[in-house]
Amino acid sequence: MKIDRRQLALPALALGLTLGLMSVVPAFAGADEDAIAKKVEAFRTAQAAGNAEGIAPLCADELSYSHSNAKIDTKASLLDGIAKANYKWSSLEYRDPTIRVVGPTAIVRFNFVGEQEFTDGKKTPQNLHILMNWQKQGSDWKLLSRSATRL
Repeated sequence: MKIDRRQLALPALALGLTLGLMSVVPAFAGADEDAIAKKVEAFRTAQAAGNAEGIAPLCADELSYSHSNAKIDTKASLLDGIAKANYKWSSLEYRDPTIRVVGPTAIVRFNFVGEQEFTDGKKTPQNLHILMNWQKQGSDWKLLSRSATRL
């Protein structure tokens, strides 16, 4: 069997492109993970400050936000609840976060640990497991859904 250079060219090109793309994809995933990590920290900072205006641009219009008591908020009701809250966070940490990018979606998990101080002086500790789903909308990442489970 006689094989000439033309018969080898296409498989060699395909292999080269495949290997080249494999080295580029993780770079994009890392950039997306970094962008999402910044968004998650911006959300935590705004949440700790009770800043609804800081949270608003981070959320998708279609937001579904589930609390550990099974209450479900939309974007509008979440922002209204934050603006009218009768408590402040005396501490709020997102511990051991993990971020997994899957196409235009990111799965974020962490342990939510904090303490709420109510206007009557009562303090309530919080220890939750949080699942956030972020969606890439255009060139920006938006929080699409959030779910909380008491630990």
